[in-house]
Order: sequence, then C-alpha cells, then structure tokens
Amino acid sequence: MKELSLNILDIAQNSVKAGAKNIEISLAEEGNRLTFRITDDGCGMSEDFLARVLDPFTTTRTTRKVGLGLPLLKMAAEATGGSLEISSRSEKEHADHGTEVTATFYTDHIDCPPLGDIVSTVVLLLQNAPFEPRYVYSHSKGENVFSLDTDELHEQLGPDIPLSEPAVLEFTESYLREGEEGLG
Repeated sequence: MKELSLNILDIAQNSVKAGAKNIEISLAEEGNRLTFRITDDGCGMSEDFLARVLDPFTTTRTTRKVGLGLPLLKMAAEATGGSLEISSRSEKEHADHGTEVTATFYTDHIDCPPLGDIVSTVVLLLQNAPFEPRYVYSHSKGENVFSLDTDELHEQLGPDIPLSEPAVLEFTESYLREGEEGLG
C-alpha cells in the first residue's frame, strides 16, 4: 500500500472481523521515527496461525488465497530500518485475548511511505461502526498529544444517534483535522 493510513485501515478492519469490541490506534512521532500500534480485544490468533501470519500464502480470506497486507507492511518497515511486531492471544487459549500490531518506520529514509490521510481513515472506520466497536485514536508528536474516544462521542450524542450520521461524521472529521493540525 502506498500510504501507511491504508495499512492502518486494513488492520483495523481485520480487528472488526475478529469481533473486537475495543480497538486502539496510536501514532507516535519522535524525531525521525514514526510508530503506529493497533491493539484490539478480538478473538486473537492461535500460536500456529501467528507463526505463519507473515507468509503471503496465509490468509483467513475466502475470496483469494493470498494475504499480502502484513508481509508488505513488514517489508516496507524494514526497508526504512524499522520493524513490524505482532503479538496475539487466542480466545480459545487465553481469557485476555486479542492482537497487537506495531510498525516502526524511519521517516528520513528515502523508502519511507507517507502517512497519508489518517483523518479520512479514522472517519471511514467510524462511518462503518455506528455504535461499536469502541475506537480510541491517539497521535503524538513529541510532547503534543491529540486523541479521540468514541465512548466520549456517544456520551455527548446520546444512545440513539449513530456515529455514521452525516452531521456527526462532518463534525468528527473537522475535529480530527483541527487536532492533527494542532500537533504541529
């Protein structure tokens, strides 16, 4: 994928498919290092599947026999001198199940893909999740931190107004853009 925000979208959508009720997306920029982490409380992966998840011929999809998202993300991170780490615990094996994907990129490397439109990525995730899962998004640049918690949005909106409502999406997009611009 040409932009990291598209990788984030793909991983978050996998979290939804895994039945996650809580998904955290965090971006941290420190100097020339960009790290994003996506954590969920979905069904997780068995140890066997986790051992094979970076193989492009391993996928849970039924529409095709290859899964290139994580292998290409790993390759892109490593091309910049960064890394990709995945940890997961299956709900069949552990009470505290879920998955965490962490990717680190060095932004001053010529091969580092751009972050892309992270605001549109978050808005798209919310558009497809009117009431759940809960998303917690945070982005930090040095000491500056911006975050959005969908539980707080639901608290302000009331129980019957979905996040997919056009006026809510418009407000949320504006709020996210302001927050991102405020990071500097």
